[in-house]
Amino acid sequence: MDSKKRSRSADAVGVGAKRSRQTGRHVAALILARGGSKGIPLKNIKMLAGVPLIGWVLRAALDADMFDSVWVSTDHNDIEKVAKSFPNVQVHRRSTEVSKDSSSSLETIQEFLDKHPEVDVICNIQATSPCLHPFHVKEAVEMITLQGFDSVFAVVRRHQFRWQEIKTGSDEVTKPLNLDPANRPRRQDWDGELCENGSFYITSRDLIVNHGLMQGGKLAYYEMLPEYSVDIDVDIDWPVAEQRVLRYGYFGRATPEVVRLMFCNVSGCLTDGKIFISASGEEMVSVNTRDKNGITMLQGEQVEVVLLISRDDPVVQSLANTLAKRFGCQVQEVGAEPLEDVQPIVTEKNLEWKDVAYMGNDKADIKCLNLAGLSAVPGDAPVVAINAAKYTCHSVGGAGAIREFAEHILLLKEKAKSHMKQL
Repeated sequence: MDSKKRSRSADAVGVGAKRSRQTGRHVAALILARGGSKGIPLKNIKMLAGVPLIGWVLRAALDADMFDSVWVSTDHNDIEKVAKSFPNVQVHRRSTEVSKDSSSSLETIQEFLDKHPEVDVICNIQATSPCLHPFHVKEAVEMITLQGFDSVFAVVRRHQFRWQEIKTGSDEVTKPLNLDPANRPRRQDWDGELCENGSFYITSRDLIVNHGLMQGGKLAYYEMLPEYSVDIDVDIDWPVAEQRVLRYGYFGRATPEVVRLMFCNVSGCLTDGKIFISASGEEMVSVNTRDKNGITMLQGEQVEVVLLISRDDPVVQSLANTLAKRFGCQVQEVGAEPLEDVQPIVTEKNLEWKDVAYMGNDKADIKCLNLAGLSAVPGDAPVVAINAAKYTCHSVGGAGAIREFAEHILLLKEKAKSHMKQL
């Protein structure tokens, strides 16, 4: 991937350690995630493109391989649970004093550093920047650890003409702030302006603790391309951000283009879990045509689909032959531990779990959800399953969830193909 990166230094304070990470400096990532949000309630853990919002930046921070520790600072139990569902993420329970609407990020970070004296460099990553990638973080941190800067922050280049604001009722007239109206430059003839995009601020302990600064000392900026500079503040931002993150977000180290096999639970995924009983006592279940079309889409892209039915569900078991014929899929019985029954299929086909997609809907599926390169649950799955899955569908079981996951798999596959063409 290509990234624009330019740096400018400024001797604002003239302090800061210059030792590299290799000589023992503890570099920590810290994501601030307060429970209160006036714009969007519990915004930090609201699902964005199938992943809790905070999960996008946690994944980027963990996969950057630049941090000695990764932390979430929060005052809310639900945010803590989501944070701890990511491996190697620790939680700092902030005090009520720095959890108010009026509390600043600087105050919250100062409290964190007071409680964690081992931290020498802090990278404050904004939870609402879902298009952050590991390479952004890695390159910016190296500006501190290898190039000797004391603080680095993220910017984006904007080509916007700014005008002076005039208060209602004022006799003043507006004035241009960054252009000459008589000589308006063409976009291609103007470099634009650098604006903070808020994605991250990396700073030495000394600047924060002893000088009360997030930006100072030998100061530099890290320029991110506009497509990665996404911020979410209010509800209207959400659908736009979801489309941007599907196209430009970081989906993890797995290579989705190699998915060859998908396991899918029938009960709770293909069906809604309901059993219909006729007057004669016959028991039936229903499936959604959108889900059938989703399976067909996968098969058309050479992804084999295996439907899983429980040995303890006699209704679905009686439909095994019908399901196999209608969907053109192998139907596999599974017991209380589905992994024991699907692992032989993975082995027989000479595949690794990174080549497998798995859709489940309950606690029994957790091991498979964790192992699979891509995994999903319907939107009405229990929390334990949601926390194990890499994608949570908007749709519920039996109402298009499989179609949604199929589209997600194929989107990632297309995205991977596009990336390979650029290399």
